[in-house]
Formats: sequence, C-alpha cells, structure tokens
Amino acid sequence: MAMMAVCTMLAFTACGDDKDEPKQVDNNYTIYQKAVNQTVKSQKKNNKVILLVAFGSTWEQAYDAFDATVTAYKQAFPGYDVFLSFSSAICINRAAAGENVSPRNFYAPPFWLNAFAQDGVKYSEIVVQSLQVIPGEEYGRVVNYIKDFANNANGDLDDNYLANVTLKLGVPLLQDAQNDVPAVATELDKLYKNLAAEGVVAFMGHGNPDAYDTYKANIRYTQLEQALQELNGNYFVGTVDMIGNFKTNVLTRMQVAGITSGKVYCHPLMSIDGDHGHNDMAGDDDDNWQEGKGFTYNDEGEVEDTSWKMFFHHMGYECNNSTMIEKGLLELPTIRQIWMNHTKDAINGEPLDFYHSKNPE
Repeated sequence: MAMMAVCTMLAFTACGDDKDEPKQVDNNYTIYQKAVNQTVKSQKKNNKVILLVAFGSTWEQAYDAFDATVTAYKQAFPGYDVFLSFSSAICINRAAAGENVSPRNFYAPPFWLNAFAQDGVKYSEIVVQSLQVIPGEEYGRVVNYIKDFANNANGDLDDNYLANVTLKLGVPLLQDAQNDVPAVATELDKLYKNLAAEGVVAFMGHGNPDAYDTYKANIRYTQLEQALQELNGNYFVGTVDMIGNFKTNVLTRMQVAGITSGKVYCHPLMSIDGDHGHNDMAGDDDDNWQEGKGFTYNDEGEVEDTSWKMFFHHMGYECNNSTMIEKGLLELPTIRQIWMNHTKDAINGEPLDFYHSKNPE
C-alpha cells in the first residue's frame, strides 16, 4: 500500500475517457478508512472491543511481540474483539513499505475508532489500551484520539451512538508511582536477579525530551531505578531521550556506587525490542570513540553515535553481544500482565470522562 498518512488528505479527480464526466477518486484517507471498516466488519464476533495502541515498529521481532500480545488479549478477554493500532505515522509508512520485513498495514487509531462506530458494527463498549511504558507524550496522543472520537471532531459520526457508547481507557505500564512502579520492579527482579547478582543490569527506556516531558512522566524512570535498587543495587535505568539520564549519567551513578568494572547487561525498557534496542542499545556503532582521546560529549552530556554496548565496552566494562538482553517488555508475560491488569481495571471502572485527560498528577 502507498505511504500511509494519518491526517486528512485532499481529494483529487481523474478525467474520464473523452467526454465522460470527471470521475471522483477516493483519496488515501478514504481508502484506508474503507480498508479498516472492512476488516472490522469481517472480524466482528462480539459487541465489545479492545483497541491496543502501540507507537509502532518495523522489526519482525516487534511484530511477533505485538501478534503474541493480541493473542494473549483474545484469550484473557473472550467477550471482546481485539485489534492493534500504531500511533506513529513514520512506523505506519515504513511498515506498509516493507522496511526490514514484508509489508503490513498498521492503521492509526482514528481509523479504528471510526470503524467501530460504523453502521453494522457500532460496538456498545470500546476499550482503548495504551501500550506505552510511561504516561508521556505518546500517551497524550492516545487520550486525544479518544477525545476527538467522542466529540465527533469530523462531524461524520452518529451523535446518538456516541452519546450512548461506553468508552474506557487502559493506562500505560508505569502510570502510577505507588502501585505500578514497585510492581514492575518486583517482576523484573524475579526475571533478572541472577544476572544482577553477577553484574549490572541496565535498562534502557526511551524518555521524553526535556522540552516535551509531557505530564512530567520522565520521573517514572528515576522512580523505577530507586525501586529496583531497593531489591539490588546493581540495577540502573537510563534513557535515550531524557536529559540527565543518558547512558553517560548511568555510568556516573555506577561509578559513584563503586561499580567500576565487571559485566553490564543491557535490556530495553520499551514495549518492544525495535530500532532503539537493536541500534541504540545493542548496535556496533562507536564512531564517536577515538583511541587515545576517548569520547566527545555533546552539550547535554551525552555521547552520540555510540551504542550502550560500545560505550560501556570502551569504558572498561564487560559489555558485548553476550550481555545484550534483546527482549521487549511485551515479550515478558509477567510484565505484559500488568498492562492487562490496567485493561481489567478500565473495564471494571467508570466510563471515561473524555472531557478531561486521564493523566498522572
């Protein structure tokens, strides 16, 4: 399929043969909506539906994780149809173009929500589950998708249906500092305490850039490191984008703790092991390294053009392919269950007040 666009595109016309009247041709927006409508109509089995919303990826391992997650949801929620959506236009486009893998279509959330409201479908309950890790910028987009749908932003849905449909929202993995953070820390420690007993286990999250630290969600990484270190001081949590919590900052905290050598295991703290996991964490890139001179740090204190693997390797630690734990969080059933618990809480809770954001304090 041609490149996917999330926003509405202008229609265009094609001339008919000779003196025929100009023939209206569907624009891409309409083509995609028709495709999603057909998918939903053909697969509808229940009167309630769960829409899983991920940022997206173009890696086969990530697709396998998403497929397994959809299967797990169908098993855990037998009264619901389950569909998966990507929120990233870049990932949607590249997936459709077949970057790294065979082409697949992962349409944006508005197409799915509109399809759920079409004649012949009209689910009585719609549950949107965010597959984000922190309640940050991407989660804010999920909230806004629901608001636009509920408020009939395009004016083309049945207002009577929207007034009566039940909307629910499942929050991200680390939504709540008091409950989710210690729960995730406990489950991660159960999985990796043997590795933490012999070296550092460093988790690499994404993070919001400082200027876009939506809802101040970056604090969840710091809170998770604190919770993990209460279980074992060899756990650390850094990010790709959070200023003050890059891999260089993780190194400083390790050194302050007296950890100046030994193994460093690296693990993505993201829903899937995609581009960031394969490249920013476990890649072979170390173009920044100059023998005898070391690294060049940017203005934010980060070492660019260098993976976590190569950075810790050059800093004197045992960090190599054998210490890369290349698994996304959705590949860990006990962590995935925390997302599913959020879905259960949403289903059992009050309908979403879509006029207000469901955000952390």
